[in-house]
Amino acid sequence: MLEYDFMQTAFAAGTVVAIVAGAVGYFLVLRNLTFAGHALSHVGFAGATGALLVGMSPFWGLLLFTLAASAAMGLLGERLRGRDVAVGVILSMSLGLGVLFLSLYTAYATQATALLFGNVLGVSRDSLLSLAALGVVSLVALAAISRPLLFATLDPELAEAKGVSLRLVSVLFLLIVGIAVAEAVQIVGILLVFALMVGPAAAALRLASGLKTGVLLSVFLAMMETWAGIMLSYVTDWPPTFWITMLGSAVYLLSLLAPRAAPKAAHPAHSHVHAVDAD
Repeated sequence: MLEYDFMQTAFAAGTVVAIVAGAVGYFLVLRNLTFAGHALSHVGFAGATGALLVGMSPFWGLLLFTLAASAAMGLLGERLRGRDVAVGVILSMSLGLGVLFLSLYTAYATQATALLFGNVLGVSRDSLLSLAALGVVSLVALAAISRPLLFATLDPELAEAKGVSLRLVSVLFLLIVGIAVAEAVQIVGILLVFALMVGPAAAALRLASGLKTGVLLSVFLAMMETWAGIMLSYVTDWPPTFWITMLGSAVYLLSLLAPRAAPKAAHPAHSHVHAVDAD
């Protein structure tokens, strides 16, 4: 299987995206922003199809639109939580714009299908380098804001009283989410971005009792699901996106059967709030 260049590239790209999606997705689930993350992928669809219409690379159009929407959502700060109606309207409007752009130039219908459902086997070497560079940027940025992000997530009132800017943290985090979403789209597509961004993270939150353990488990699950999905696709000739999403769903359902991990102080990572507060 690994004798083929496209399979080597697929495994490398899948690994990069799984690491980013697993790490970022953990905080996304912890902050109850999964629906907002899903909406960002649909905003990206409008950007990708619009870029195709004007002759640009769909990936960069997707990334630019996603980052712009991330910044706009981040400015809402804590008010973004629970605003499912507003996020849903943005989601549907973005899909509508994507359909309009696609109808104006139907020659790129095949590329649009790849955007919707993903195609890890079609990732090029140049795209792999872009994914790797963006992955490093997003992980470094996530590590840089992880302490105030965790503080603002678990106790926003106290964090704000201690001088943490909730709006700035929200904007920075959602920009990181935007990059992660743009990368995940290359693997599982816009419609199924939940498979890598939410499934492993949700399972890790149930199975792990601490922050570091939870993030590592989320990354591990995302990587295993991606690798297994690519291998099963090679054996069965079925789409890798199908296998990745099915494996992600199966892992999460199995996590529901396992006893929930006892948190280290009433919440995974709650003890880290005290550490930040002590500083």
